[in-house]
Amino acid sequence: MISSRASKTLRDLKGVALRRTFTRRDFLKAAGVGTAGMALLGANACSTEQGVQREPPRRPGGVDGGQNVVLIVVDTLRKDHIGAYGNGWIRTPNLDALAGESLRFTRAYPESTPTICARRAIHTGTRTWPFRNWDPPEGENISLRGWQPIPLDQVTLAEVLKQNGYLNLFVSDNLQQYKPAYNMHRGFDVWDFFRGQTTDKYRPIWTCPPERLNGAFIANPDSGTGGEQYFAQYFANTADRRDEEDWFAPRVFNRASEFLESARDVGPFFLTIDVYDPHAPWDPPEKYTNMYSEGHDGPEPYAPVYGPSDYLTEAQLDRMNALYAGELTMMDRWLGRFMDKMEELNLFEDTLVLLLSDHGMILGEHGLVGKPHYALYPETTDVPFMIRHPEGRSAGQTSDYFASTHDVAPTILGHLGIEPPEQMTGQNLTTFFSGGEPEPRPHFTLGYHDHVWARDDRYAMFSADDGSDAKLFDLEKDPKMNRNIAANNPDVVKRMYEGYVLRDAGGPLPEYG
Repeated sequence: MISSRASKTLRDLKGVALRRTFTRRDFLKAAGVGTAGMALLGANACSTEQGVQREPPRRPGGVDGGQNVVLIVVDTLRKDHIGAYGNGWIRTPNLDALAGESLRFTRAYPESTPTICARRAIHTGTRTWPFRNWDPPEGENISLRGWQPIPLDQVTLAEVLKQNGYLNLFVSDNLQQYKPAYNMHRGFDVWDFFRGQTTDKYRPIWTCPPERLNGAFIANPDSGTGGEQYFAQYFANTADRRDEEDWFAPRVFNRASEFLESARDVGPFFLTIDVYDPHAPWDPPEKYTNMYSEGHDGPEPYAPVYGPSDYLTEAQLDRMNALYAGELTMMDRWLGRFMDKMEELNLFEDTLVLLLSDHGMILGEHGLVGKPHYALYPETTDVPFMIRHPEGRSAGQTSDYFASTHDVAPTILGHLGIEPPEQMTGQNLTTFFSGGEPEPRPHFTLGYHDHVWARDDRYAMFSADDGSDAKLFDLEKDPKMNRNIAANNPDVVKRMYEGYVLRDAGGPLPEYG
């Protein structure tokens, strides 16, 4: 039975280098988790019988036999929801296995967030915050400071690698990156964008199956996230899904595996995989949600309305957590399939692998859900970051260095022995592999829209850009940041705002009307 609300909505919308002795497979087998090998994907799609030249392209710069790089960016991945980072109830065997072979950073943060801001830093090695010269493109409906294409005067990691003879490949289902006004694909020889995530205007919104809209819990029909148009567009985009392989994470990692097949014999390659899951909406195949929930009566809370969580019952909030966990486990499974392909092709021996996220997601903690820009708690700011060295250096070790998104490009170039452009102000984290250390970072700062965040070894603080409404937490006594002590420690707040935030920003933060 289709509700009158769903029917009305649809009517309205019609008008609008070393072989490992203990491999990842060994880890998964010991953990009792099976991995299915992927069938070989056809590399010889162009037949010589058709007269197509099959010789690989000649790479400029004469690079031959250099090490490959795989960069994996996972959107909205909470650090504390990964087994390797201490989670005990969510199944992430492939993330855990990769972490076991990597140097894992325990205090990693995006230099700015959310999606586009973090990726600008990843691709350029340059800090985006403090969001000076914010110039959103015409027609952009997301009004967050720093949310804009990569400035044309900034060179990208892919462009530098291309100049040094690398074949660059990029696959993503992140709808924000393939908007027409954006240029995240600069420097890539091959890229593939899977359409249809969230509000991507991919298919006519009025083709949304009414039963899908009726099955979603919509607390605020007008909300940008979790509202009626949000769900109607998403369900229209995904109406033809049938098997698990039709979901987004499987499609992204399967295409990435195809890229591996085609690139492995061409010369050194740089492959970027940017997977949107576990970003909302969380609607994995039911078998994944059933791992964490005994079922749910009523419409599903597939996505949050950012802000206070009191619109959700306890049962709905539990279900939302189960849906997120299920989406994460599905993503992890297909990450494992991709790593199976790397192992099958013997690529781990000469490939640097990096994996990180752009931000997390609050799921009921602090009385909130979503990622409100004014709530810079660990659930939002703390991200996973791991680097697997081809020779297994520092495997299974951890570092408490304040690693960040703008370190990605200098780290990759540093590993390859390529001098980074002057604009790349991040640190080369591969110095840890040779017993060295990057420049000291006794504190770290980040920005999200009109709010700032800072921390050192003892305290974390966040506030509005002008320092108002500051919240302060003693991380030694309160690591989850549940008790605000700003009122009794104004001197600490002032020191962190003026000595960390304003100093790192190079002066007062920009003001926008």
